[in-house]
Amino acid sequence: MNLYTNNFNGKIPGILFPKSCSLRSFRINSNQLEGPIPQSLVNCKDLELLDLGNNNLRDIFPSWLGKLNLQVLALRSNRFHGHIVNSEVASSFSHLRIIDLSHNDFSGCLPPKFFESLNAMSNGYEKTGEVQYMRYISSFGVYYDKSFSVTTKGLEMMLMRILMALTIIDFSNNRFNGQIPEIIGKLQSLIVLNLSHNSLTGHIPSSLSNLSKLESLDLSSNKLEGRIPAQLQSLEFLEVLNLSWNKITGPIPRGNQFNTFTNDSYIGNFGLCGFPLSKSCGNDQDSEPPPTIFDDEDDTTKELNWKFSILMGYGCGLVLGLSLGFIVFTTGEPWWFIEMIKRVQQKYIC
Repeated sequence: MNLYTNNFNGKIPGILFPKSCSLRSFRINSNQLEGPIPQSLVNCKDLELLDLGNNNLRDIFPSWLGKLNLQVLALRSNRFHGHIVNSEVASSFSHLRIIDLSHNDFSGCLPPKFFESLNAMSNGYEKTGEVQYMRYISSFGVYYDKSFSVTTKGLEMMLMRILMALTIIDFSNNRFNGQIPEIIGKLQSLIVLNLSHNSLTGHIPSSLSNLSKLESLDLSSNKLEGRIPAQLQSLEFLEVLNLSWNKITGPIPRGNQFNTFTNDSYIGNFGLCGFPLSKSCGNDQDSEPPPTIFDDEDDTTKELNWKFSILMGYGCGLVLGLSLGFIVFTTGEPWWFIEMIKRVQQKYIC
């Protein structure tokens, strides 16, 4: 059922979801709907995609949706509020691969039990020989979810089809506080992690280095402190890193993907130093090394000059030797030539 991008207002009627509900996908995003999510939606046992984003819905986190087989949950840009309680989300949402709670009013600590329950992001998706998309098979044929909006790598993108391998957590622009749970490092299939624009404190957990498939990490505009864990150098697929506007200090790690990030990744952290920032850490290793291409060119130039000098010497010597030999042959070793040779020997030969 797709009712998105209209001008519907009022509340979502609970009568839409009787006990015989067989919905697999329900999208009513980008309208003007108000009120809470009707709990009769729990009757839709086979529901895999729920997109309620960009409305005026006002409710607490619907932990009861964890009873369903949801793979995609989008609640972005509404008026959801309150804490996500650990005890209510434990052992639920095990099939979830994409969750977007951004631009709401959620608060409290990030619940470790919630991240621990995300088995689909821990175990990944079994790959086959071809790219697979989220789809539904019915008597009418095969249906693909289309035009699903996500924010990834700092850009809002419209996906024409949802990849089965795509895994996203976006909790940005809320009022979450406390530390980033270490358990997030268990989600080894995660591709996008966005916790920006909250009030998170403490250190960046080194366990994030276990997210071997991570391509985008945004922790900007929080209150994080301490150093950037050197273990994050192992994230070989990381294309976008944003740690700006925190209280992070110390040297920036070097090597691998960290050599590709610009100043924008670290702006607003006045205690940071090292490449690519202009502020040095007082260590030669923190300054940008000269490009090796220029060193190679200098060495090559020196080698060519050396070889050229030798060739010139050989050439001049050959010409001089042939000329003198011709003179000696034609004149019969004149006395003046013998005297010149003796003088040269006495002056230059030790």
